[in-house]
Amino acid sequence: MKKLAIIATICIAILAMAAPHAAGQGCAMCYQNAAASGAKGQEALRHGIMILLIPALALFGGIVAAIYRRDNFSQ
Repeated sequence: MKKLAIIATICIAILAMAAPHAAGQGCAMCYQNAAASGAKGQEALRHGIMILLIPALALFGGIVAAIYRRDNFSQ
């Protein structure tokens, strides 16, 4: 089970590195606003996205850890 978790983590990391530019999920209005905001505005958007990603990843990691612990302690 631990090997599977390591392989899954490596695969997710590779996929994350393979998508450098997501282009705002294709929303034309979002793209235009981000492009018109200038360098500082674009940097602020990048930081904001990363800050909003932290709680989502923490929640996902907590759920995965709870499932892993439940599976290992039930044996």
